[in-house]
Amino acid sequence: MEEEEAGRRMERGDEQLRRTTGSRRVTAIVGASGGGEIEIQMEAATAVGSGASAAAASTSSGQEGSEEGLQQTPTWKRFLAHAGPGFLISLAYLDPSNVQTDLQAGSIHKYELLWVLFFGFFFVLVIQSLAVKLGIITGRNLAEMCMYEYPKYVKYGLWLLIEVGVIAATIPGVLGTALAYNILLNIPFLAGVLICGASTFLLLALQTFGVRKMELIGVIFMLLITVCFFVELSSVNPPMGEVIEGLFVPRLQGVYAMSDAIALFSVLIVPHNLFLHSSLVVSRKISPSPKGFKDTSMFFLIETAFAMLLVLLVNVAIVSTTGTICANTQLVDNINACSGLTLNSTSILLKNMFGRSTSKIYGLALLASGQSNTVTTSYSGQYIMQGFSGMRKCIIFMIAPCFTIIPSLIICSVGGTPYVRQLINISAIILAFVLPFSLVPLLKFSSSCVVKVPYKNSNCIVQVAWILSIVIMGINIYFFCNSFISWLVHSELPRIVNAIISTLVFPFMAAYIAALIYLAFRKVNAAGLFPSVSVSSGTEVEAWRQDGNIDDIGVR
Repeated sequence: MEEEEAGRRMERGDEQLRRTTGSRRVTAIVGASGGGEIEIQMEAATAVGSGASAAAASTSSGQEGSEEGLQQTPTWKRFLAHAGPGFLISLAYLDPSNVQTDLQAGSIHKYELLWVLFFGFFFVLVIQSLAVKLGIITGRNLAEMCMYEYPKYVKYGLWLLIEVGVIAATIPGVLGTALAYNILLNIPFLAGVLICGASTFLLLALQTFGVRKMELIGVIFMLLITVCFFVELSSVNPPMGEVIEGLFVPRLQGVYAMSDAIALFSVLIVPHNLFLHSSLVVSRKISPSPKGFKDTSMFFLIETAFAMLLVLLVNVAIVSTTGTICANTQLVDNINACSGLTLNSTSILLKNMFGRSTSKIYGLALLASGQSNTVTTSYSGQYIMQGFSGMRKCIIFMIAPCFTIIPSLIICSVGGTPYVRQLINISAIILAFVLPFSLVPLLKFSSSCVVKVPYKNSNCIVQVAWILSIVIMGINIYFFCNSFISWLVHSELPRIVNAIISTLVFPFMAAYIAALIYLAFRKVNAAGLFPSVSVSSGTEVEAWRQDGNIDDIGVR
């Protein structure tokens, strides 16, 4: 009896061993034949299958529990948890470059080009929504996607161009901040440039307390700009009927109406915003389930649309203010005050028209616009450098702002006050030149990769984005080539110098177009681009495997 009891205990011990070894192959020789080994292996496989089923059931129950907890949280709390990125990226559409373009459009064309802003911001919302969706689905920002996708020389070339675009986008912010300090406190321009650099580094230090602190700074800047420009608008009291007509009735009257409309539209899309927006959404905790992705996308879309609506109203207020002032000849003593309106001359115009207080309010709005621009561009430069280089965050936080702010401070200090308008125009040209190298990869990833997962973008949205992007890129290339040829024809330089310049520029433009064609038609390799968060459950993996799509998706 004792021997039988000992044998049963040994059998129970062997059974427990087979269950706890998991995927190990337990082999034993039972008797003198090999049939016992096969039988034990089959039992071990059964145990492994049971363990996997239990793990899957545990994971499924865990997801269901998290889904139940998610449903119990009020919707407004979940929305506030996702709010912030839209306001931070929207500040790029209120930078001094946009302000100067709006001032000039209103002074020359009154309210006739407001429709460009209205339709342009719909395009901006579409593009930014694609950047948001890319970050939500892949768990990576646009820079990291480019790093994983493109060959070595291509990705480093993209990195260089995007960094140049970040510096070009920072220059108007530094100029606007320096001018604002001069308007408010009579601080010399060079000293204002140095103060702008120091304050930017101080504000960037807030990111050590978390992303939400940076987003809160963005909301404060946004509200300050909005209040100031609406106070300015109330001072001039524009005719609302003409303003509404300008918003919804497209018109292009006048000699320079077409070029000014294109200038107004081209400054709306900035390259660094696509990288920044796709980075900020990754900072949120996303439930790895179809409903979690759907709710997150909806919350980010609503917040971005609200921020864009606010930005649109501010831009309309800027155009309407100068449009009302310059259209009323009784208010303007010198009609030449409205010709060639700049950031600095606008302050003088408002001071002569409505007094020093109105000029100070404008200076405060310009300060918020410029300072917020330098912070957001430098902040996006950190994500861009980290995504392309793969360096640690602590190192990036220290060196990335130096590569963005210091060159901008040097350029603005050398240019000075007399060349503010020229520097802003040059930075706008550089941004238009760099834009396709961030826009095309985003569109390729959105149309080629994300559509392979269940949470795909609408084909209609992607097609509209492609059409509008091709239009704006074609316009930028056309006007760049046309402007260069016009300058070359009317240039007073010697013919040999013109010949040398043409020899250098035209091959460069050919290489530029060839690079865009390469990016547009290169097939995106989806393998390895999607992290495990894009797969919410084993059921989806099994469904994809049955559909034959599992080889096209990098499930890691």
